[in-house]
Amino acid sequence: MSAAALVGATDFNEDHFLSMEFDCVIAVDGGYASLQKAGIRPDYVLGDFDSLGFVPEGDEVECFPAEKDESDMELALRLAREWGFGLLYLYGAFAGRIDHTIANIQLLARYARKGSSLVGIGDDFAITMLDGKGANRIRFKEFDPCKLDGAPYGRFVSVFAYGGTASKVSEWGLKYSLCDAELSDDCSLGLSNEFCGDEAGIRLERGNALVVFSLGALPHMEVEHC
Repeated sequence: MSAAALVGATDFNEDHFLSMEFDCVIAVDGGYASLQKAGIRPDYVLGDFDSLGFVPEGDEVECFPAEKDESDMELALRLAREWGFGLLYLYGAFAGRIDHTIANIQLLARYARKGSSLVGIGDDFAITMLDGKGANRIRFKEFDPCKLDGAPYGRFVSVFAYGGTASKVSEWGLKYSLCDAELSDDCSLGLSNEFCGDEAGIRLERGNALVVFSLGALPHMEVEHC
Protein backbone atom coordinates (compact mmCIF):
# COMPACT_ATOMS: atom_id res chain seq x y z
CA MET A 1 0.00 0.00 0.00
CA SER A 2 1.41 3.39 -0.98
CA ALA A 3 2.04 5.73 1.94
CA ALA A 4 2.04 9.51 2.29
CA ALA A 5 3.17 11.73 5.14
CA LEU A 6 1.26 14.90 5.99
CA VAL A 7 3.24 17.29 8.17
CA GLY A 8 1.30 19.89 10.17
CA ALA A 9 2.38 22.95 12.09
CA THR A 10 2.84 21.62 15.65
CA ASP A 11 5.50 19.42 17.26
CA PHE A 12 7.30 17.46 14.55
CA ASN A 13 8.84 14.09 15.39
CA GLU A 14 11.77 14.48 13.03
CA ASP A 15 13.60 11.37 14.23
CA HIS A 16 10.64 9.12 13.51
CA PHE A 17 9.96 10.79 10.18
CA LEU A 18 13.54 10.21 9.03
CA SER A 19 13.31 6.54 10.01
CA MET A 20 10.40 6.02 7.59
CA GLU A 21 10.02 5.88 3.81
CA PHE A 22 7.13 7.63 2.08
CA ASP A 23 5.89 7.79 -1.48
CA CYS A 24 4.80 11.38 -1.00
CA VAL A 25 5.34 14.15 1.56
CA ILE A 26 2.81 16.98 1.89
CA ALA A 27 3.66 20.03 3.97
CA VAL A 28 0.57 21.50 5.63
CA ASP A 29 1.04 25.24 6.32
CA GLY A 30 3.58 25.58 9.15
CA GLY A 31 4.73 22.02 8.61
CA TYR A 32 6.77 23.45 5.75
CA ALA A 33 9.08 25.14 8.27
CA SER A 34 9.59 21.85 10.17
CA LEU A 35 10.53 20.04 6.99
CA GLN A 36 12.75 22.88 5.83
CA LYS A 37 14.62 22.83 9.15
CA ALA A 38 15.16 19.09 8.74
CA GLY A 39 16.47 19.57 5.20
CA ILE A 40 13.50 17.82 3.60
CA ARG A 41 11.85 19.10 0.45
CA PRO A 42 8.15 18.19 0.35
CA ASP A 43 6.44 17.01 -2.81
CA TYR A 44 3.55 19.42 -2.27
CA VAL A 45 2.77 22.35 0.01
CA LEU A 46 -0.69 23.67 0.85
CA GLY A 47 -2.48 25.83 3.37
CA ASP A 48 -3.57 29.38 4.08
CA PHE A 49 -0.09 29.94 5.57
CA ASP A 50 -1.27 31.89 8.59
CA SER A 51 0.94 29.66 10.76
CA LEU A 52 3.95 29.82 8.47
CA GLY A 53 3.73 33.59 7.95
CA PHE A 54 4.62 33.55 4.24
CA VAL A 55 3.69 31.69 1.07
CA PRO A 56 6.49 29.46 -0.22
CA GLU A 57 7.45 29.76 -3.85
CA GLY A 58 7.10 26.99 -6.41
CA ASP A 59 4.67 25.24 -8.73
CA GLU A 60 3.95 22.61 -6.03
CA VAL A 61 2.46 25.23 -3.67
CA GLU A 62 -1.31 25.76 -3.31
CA CYS A 63 -2.58 28.69 -1.26
CA PHE A 64 -6.08 28.80 0.25
CA PRO A 65 -7.95 31.70 1.91
CA ALA A 66 -7.81 31.86 5.70
CA GLU A 67 -11.61 32.13 5.88
CA LYS A 68 -12.80 28.66 4.85
CA ASP A 69 -14.83 25.75 6.20
CA GLU A 70 -12.04 23.13 6.15
CA SER A 71 -8.81 23.09 8.11
CA ASP A 72 -5.57 22.90 6.17
CA MET A 73 -5.12 19.32 7.37
CA GLU A 74 -8.55 18.37 6.07
CA LEU A 75 -7.66 19.80 2.66
CA ALA A 76 -4.39 17.85 2.68
CA LEU A 77 -6.15 14.60 3.60
CA ARG A 78 -8.66 15.09 0.81
CA LEU A 79 -5.84 15.64 -1.67
CA ALA A 80 -3.87 12.61 -0.49
CA ARG A 81 -6.94 10.40 -0.84
CA GLU A 82 -7.66 11.80 -4.33
CA TRP A 83 -4.11 10.88 -5.26
CA GLY A 84 -4.80 7.31 -4.20
CA PHE A 85 -2.75 6.98 -1.02
CA GLY A 86 -4.34 4.42 1.30
CA LEU A 87 -1.90 4.70 4.21
CA LEU A 88 -1.48 8.18 5.67
CA TYR A 89 0.84 9.30 8.46
CA LEU A 90 0.02 12.58 10.20
CA TYR A 91 2.88 14.47 11.83
CA GLY A 92 2.59 17.75 13.70
CA ALA A 93 -1.14 17.22 14.20
CA PHE A 94 -1.64 15.94 17.77
CA ALA A 95 0.03 18.50 20.01
CA GLY A 96 -0.18 22.24 20.61
CA ARG A 97 -3.71 23.64 20.50
CA ILE A 98 -6.24 21.18 21.88
CA ASP A 99 -8.94 22.35 19.46
CA HIS A 100 -6.75 21.47 16.47
CA THR A 101 -5.98 18.10 18.05
CA ILE A 102 -9.70 17.35 18.46
CA ALA A 103 -10.35 18.44 14.87
CA ASN A 104 -7.66 16.04 13.66
CA ILE A 105 -9.17 13.19 15.70
CA GLN A 106 -12.45 13.95 13.92
CA LEU A 107 -10.62 13.55 10.63
CA LEU A 108 -9.20 10.20 11.74
CA ALA A 109 -12.79 9.01 12.16
CA ARG A 110 -13.92 10.32 8.77
CA TYR A 111 -11.15 8.72 6.78
CA ALA A 112 -11.22 5.42 8.67
CA ARG A 113 -14.87 5.26 7.61
CA LYS A 114 -13.78 5.86 4.00
CA GLY A 115 -11.39 2.91 4.25
CA SER A 116 -8.14 4.86 4.55
CA SER A 117 -5.63 3.88 7.21
CA LEU A 118 -4.48 6.92 9.17
CA VAL A 119 -1.82 6.93 11.86
CA GLY A 120 -1.08 10.04 13.91
CA ILE A 121 2.50 10.36 15.12
CA GLY A 122 3.21 12.16 18.39
CA ASP A 123 6.38 12.68 20.34
CA ASP A 124 6.30 9.14 21.77
CA PHE A 125 2.85 7.81 20.91
CA ALA A 126 0.88 6.70 17.88
CA ILE A 127 -2.86 7.12 17.45
CA THR A 128 -5.28 5.55 14.98
CA MET A 129 -9.02 5.09 14.52
CA LEU A 130 -11.03 1.95 13.83
CA ASP A 131 -14.37 2.05 12.04
CA GLY A 132 -16.83 -0.81 11.72
CA LYS A 133 -17.55 0.03 8.07
CA GLY A 134 -13.98 0.62 6.98
CA ALA A 135 -10.63 0.12 8.68
CA ASN A 136 -12.02 -2.04 11.49
CA ARG A 137 -9.08 -4.14 12.72
CA ILE A 138 -5.44 -3.76 13.67
CA ARG A 139 -2.99 -6.53 14.38
CA PHE A 140 0.39 -6.46 16.12
CA LYS A 141 2.98 -9.06 15.21
CA GLU A 142 4.93 -10.73 17.98
CA PHE A 143 7.56 -8.48 19.52
CA ASP A 144 9.39 -8.03 22.80
CA PRO A 145 7.45 -5.47 24.89
CA CYS A 146 10.43 -5.13 27.24
CA LYS A 147 11.88 -2.81 24.61
CA LEU A 148 9.06 -0.39 25.44
CA ASP A 149 9.85 -0.28 29.15
CA GLY A 150 10.95 3.18 30.26
CA ALA A 151 9.13 4.92 27.40
CA PRO A 152 6.30 7.28 28.50
CA TYR A 153 3.59 5.03 27.04
CA GLY A 154 5.47 1.83 27.81
CA ARG A 155 3.62 -1.39 27.09
CA PHE A 156 0.20 0.27 27.26
CA VAL A 157 -2.40 0.28 24.52
CA SER A 158 -5.71 2.03 25.12
CA VAL A 159 -8.97 1.69 23.19
CA PHE A 160 -11.77 4.24 23.54
CA ALA A 161 -15.20 4.32 21.94
CA TYR A 162 -15.58 7.48 19.88
CA GLY A 163 -18.79 9.21 18.80
CA GLY A 164 -21.14 6.74 20.47
CA THR A 165 -21.02 3.08 21.38
CA ALA A 166 -18.43 0.80 19.81
CA SER A 167 -20.00 -2.64 19.46
CA LYS A 168 -18.55 -6.14 19.38
CA VAL A 169 -15.10 -4.97 20.38
CA SER A 170 -12.57 -7.78 20.77
CA GLU A 171 -9.01 -7.59 22.05
CA TRP A 172 -6.71 -10.60 22.10
CA GLY A 173 -3.06 -11.33 22.77
CA LEU A 174 -2.99 -8.54 25.37
CA LYS A 175 -2.92 -8.73 29.16
CA TYR A 176 -6.70 -8.29 29.33
CA SER A 177 -8.96 -9.87 26.72
CA LEU A 178 -12.31 -8.69 25.40
CA CYS A 179 -14.75 -10.66 23.28
CA ASP A 180 -17.61 -8.92 21.48
CA ALA A 181 -17.83 -6.26 24.20
CA GLU A 182 -19.55 -2.89 24.04
CA LEU A 183 -17.59 0.24 24.85
CA SER A 184 -19.40 3.50 25.52
CA ASP A 185 -17.88 6.91 24.93
CA ASP A 186 -18.57 8.16 28.47
CA CYS A 187 -16.34 5.90 30.57
CA SER A 188 -12.67 5.02 30.98
CA LEU A 189 -13.03 1.31 30.20
CA GLY A 190 -10.40 0.52 27.61
CA LEU A 191 -7.61 2.50 29.28
CA SER A 192 -4.16 0.89 29.70
CA ASN A 193 -4.29 -2.63 28.41
CA GLU A 194 -0.79 -4.08 27.91
CA PHE A 195 1.28 -5.81 25.26
CA CYS A 196 2.58 -9.19 26.42
CA GLY A 197 4.77 -10.17 23.46
CA ASP A 198 2.29 -12.43 21.68
CA GLU A 199 0.59 -11.63 18.41
CA ALA A 200 -2.22 -9.28 19.39
CA GLY A 201 -5.18 -7.62 17.79
CA ILE A 202 -8.11 -5.26 18.23
CA ARG A 203 -11.32 -5.46 16.21
CA LEU A 204 -14.79 -3.97 16.22
CA GLU A 205 -17.90 -4.52 14.12
CA ARG A 206 -19.87 -1.31 14.61
CA GLY A 207 -19.02 2.24 15.58
CA ASN A 208 -15.63 3.84 16.08
CA ALA A 209 -12.75 3.31 18.47
CA LEU A 210 -9.67 5.40 19.04
CA VAL A 211 -6.49 3.40 19.71
CA VAL A 212 -3.43 4.92 21.41
CA PHE A 213 -0.15 3.09 21.96
CA SER A 214 3.58 3.54 22.32
CA LEU A 215 5.38 4.68 19.18
CA GLY A 216 7.80 1.77 19.65
CA ALA A 217 4.99 -0.68 18.89
CA LEU A 218 4.13 0.94 15.55
CA PRO A 219 6.58 -1.08 13.38
CA HIS A 220 4.72 -4.21 14.45
CA MET A 221 1.24 -2.94 13.58
CA GLU A 222 -0.83 -3.82 10.53
CA VAL A 223 -4.24 -2.32 9.66
CA GLU A 224 -6.86 -4.64 8.19
CA HIS A 225 -10.27 -3.99 6.64
CA CYS A 226 -13.60 -5.75 6.90
